[in-house]
Formats: sequence, C-alpha cells, structure tokens
Amino acid sequence: MQKPIGILTVSSGEFVEIRQTNTFNSDQFMNQFHTDSNTHANCERIPERFVHAKGGGAFGYFEVTHDVTKYISAELFDTIGKRTPLVVRFSTAVQNLGGNDLARELKGMAIKFYTQEGNLDLLCLNFPVYFYRDPVYFAFFSRAFKRNPKTFLMDSTMVWDFVTKRPDALHTTLWLFSDYGIPNGYRKMDAFPIHTYRVYNKHGETYFIRFNFRTEQGIENLPSDVAAEISSRDLDYYNRDLYNAIENKTYPSWRLDIDIMTFDDVKNVDYNPFEINRIWKKGTYFTKTVGRLVLDRNPDNYFRVVEQSAFNPANLVPGIPGPMDSMFHSRRQSYREAQIYRLGVNHNRIKVNQPLYFKVYNRDGVPPLKDNMKDAPVYYPNSFSGPVPYVDPNMPKEKLRIFETTAVDLEPSADFYNIILKTDDQRERLANNTVARLISVSPDMQRRVIRLFSLTDPDLGRRVERILLETLEKPPPPVLPTRVLKVPPNMYSIYDSKIKDEDKKSSHRN
Repeated sequence: MQKPIGILTVSSGEFVEIRQTNTFNSDQFMNQFHTDSNTHANCERIPERFVHAKGGGAFGYFEVTHDVTKYISAELFDTIGKRTPLVVRFSTAVQNLGGNDLARELKGMAIKFYTQEGNLDLLCLNFPVYFYRDPVYFAFFSRAFKRNPKTFLMDSTMVWDFVTKRPDALHTTLWLFSDYGIPNGYRKMDAFPIHTYRVYNKHGETYFIRFNFRTEQGIENLPSDVAAEISSRDLDYYNRDLYNAIENKTYPSWRLDIDIMTFDDVKNVDYNPFEINRIWKKGTYFTKTVGRLVLDRNPDNYFRVVEQSAFNPANLVPGIPGPMDSMFHSRRQSYREAQIYRLGVNHNRIKVNQPLYFKVYNRDGVPPLKDNMKDAPVYYPNSFSGPVPYVDPNMPKEKLRIFETTAVDLEPSADFYNIILKTDDQRERLANNTVARLISVSPDMQRRVIRLFSLTDPDLGRRVERILLETLEKPPPPVLPTRVLKVPPNMYSIYDSKIKDEDKKSSHRN
C-alpha cells in the first residue's frame, strides 16, 4: 500500500484537520475545506472546444533518421540521430466531450515539437485533404456537421445541403464515406497537416513540401457494423487503445516522409499544388524520409496535458515560414483567438504549451504568468536590457503570393474514386456508407446528392442511386417491443408496511 504524499490542505495551504472532512453538526460556512471544495467544483470546467472537443494524448519524441538539410534549415531536422521532445493530442472532430470515438468523421493528430527555436505545431488529419478552401466557410461547415439548433440532434440534411452547395467539399466527403472513414484506433491511421509548406535551406533556397506521417502499426480501418458493435460496448475505444498500448510499452510510432517540389516544379505543374482539397499528382514531386515519431509516455493528469494543450498552426520555426494559401492565413489568427477564449491570453505559459525558451514584452493578464518577465522593460525598442530580434541570414529575399480561383474542380474526387480506391468492393462500400447517411433526407436532397456524385463519376452516381432504391424498397424492419425493467409489484407495499410498523412502535414508546 502506498503512503500518502503529504498532509491535506485547502488551496491557500492551510492544513485540514480531520474533523473538517465532514460538516455534520457544525457551521458549514466556517469549514474552509467544505467552502474551498465546493466553490472550486463550480468553476473547474473550461469552455469545450468548438471542434475536436473529445481527445486523448501522449508524450514522445521525434528522431531524425535521414539528412534533409538540403531542403530545410530548421534546427530540429539538422542532425541524424537528434531527438526532439513532443506532445501529441488525438481527437475526433465533431463529437462533444463524452462522445463516440468510432463515429464516422475526421480524426485529428496535433503535434507540438519543443524545439530549441520555439514550438513547431503540425495539426494533422487522418485524410490528406480538407473539405473547403475558402476560410469564410469554417463556421458554416462546422455547424452543418454538428447538431441541429432546434432538435439538438445530428442532422444529415444539414450535411448534404452544405456539401451539395459547396461541391469542393465532395473530395473529402468521399474519403469520409470510404473504408478510410473509421480507423481502427488512433495508432493505426496516417496523419497529414493538409497544407503545402514553404521551407528554405541554409542557402536561402526555397522548396515546397507536404508532411506525411505514416503509421508503423499498419493502416487498419473498421467496417460500419463492426464500429457500431464496438461503440455499443466502449465509446472510448480509441483513447483506451492508445493508453493501454503505451502502458504496455508497445509504443506507437509514425514515419515522417516529406513530398517535395522545387520552385520551378510549382510553376510548371498543371494544377494548383497549394489547394488543400487535392492530392499532388504522381510524377510531379519526389519523396524523402525524415525520421520517426514515437509516443512513449502517457500524461499523469488528463486535464493538465490534454485539455489545456493548445495547438496553433501559426507556431512555426526558422526554416519553415509555412503555407501561403488563404486557408492558412485565416488559421494564423483564428486559432490563437480560440485559445485566448478557452484558456486565457497566457495559454502559452501553461506548462504543456510552454516553449523551451521565450522572452516577450507581453505582461500581466489571467495566470499563469511564471515570473512575468520580472523587471525587464515593457516596451520595444528600448535602451535597457529588453530582448532584441535576431537576423536570419538564410531567409529567402523573394516574396511570393498565390492567386486562387473560385472554380470547383471535380477531378480530385474522380481520381479518388478511380485511383485511390482500388477495387469494386471498396467502391460498393463507399456507396453503401453514403446511402446510410442519405436514407433519412428528403427525395429532393437525395436527387441533389446523386447528381453531384454522377458529375464526379457516372458509375458512382449509378451505384448510390441503385443502393438507395433497393434500400427504400425493402420493408422496414419489425419494431421490437421495448423492454422495461419493472419493480416487483409488492416491493413498495412491503417497504411501506415496515415503515408503518416502525411508526406504530415509536408512537407506543412515546
């Protein structure tokens, strides 16, 4: 049996005397232990994340296994064998806290590298593409996939209405309803930061890369019926699987590959390599392995690490100035604003988010503040001992800008259906999974979906239409009677009679 870690106190540090651990026959408001406990409980919840609310996490490291200094000058990649500590938060995109890990939806894998040059955050998804390119649709997309404001139920009509009105969302929708839609746990899925990142080397030469984290456990996905069966027993299947694997020292790992284009490559391809809802075409890039990401330690406190973690794609390091598309420009601002709302303006001073080194002019605000920069100057520039900026001699001098089109290209969706999906069985399951979410919407909405799918590939439209008609023609399954557990009819009467007998005895005694 383990010994206590010390004497119990209230939050101010006052020792708690054993008779204060109950409030019977005493003045409750004079009991500081009681007041301290209850008032804290009223305030201990922080706002739930708007998306990716439910998740798990772990600590680990990234080890460089191959030399990529020809392409990236970032310190964490500069030496073979170098290990950089990191934390990862996994999540399911739409579920509320306490929701179902196995729901068919995007899964997240957010990585924070604690480098000597600052934190590098790569926010990844289990698909290499995303639903939309224009950041103005973030709020509308998120609401469409969440709960109906009237019924507070998930609503397929809202989802299909959005997708058919924004056909650039179709490519990721096909990934979602394919075999890739329900991974067999966080450990057995790949992860992608979705953007094309601009990077530069020590000579100031620019390259464009896409990061790809490839699971070394092997990709595994679950059919819908198996996922439903597991979720009936365990809504926390993903988090339990991750935790148990690390506790059993079966450490999850991913290989990091980067797809690379040169500056000339980008100018000469016949598609926009910066679009986040398309995959780069084969033959237009080359791939290099960088290293391995390994998770080897579970958090000792879930809230301290997983809930208070704050990942921001704008957290970049020298050598990786980052993506240049419109979506990323918007994310640079919106993530920080969300974290200030949820955790406060000093969220980067919370231990799990704190970089290895920081010197700032920002002061005060809601704790934690650490030493609040002590007596260093509060303004810049100054003639005293305040921190000063540095000069990066490697930074490229040219300025680049991307012009994007509002036109929707269905070619990536067609390529997914005909190239990524290898067999007719995979295509049939995609159609079946689609119909499962289509059966409950209106006939008009069903026709809109079939039309969009047919424009992508006639075979896809025909499959969805055929399975939908077959499903509608089937007789509905019989409604089984609801089982209700009833209390035996004499239970309360027996109890009541005992009470009456006791009352009679009491009255006689009195």
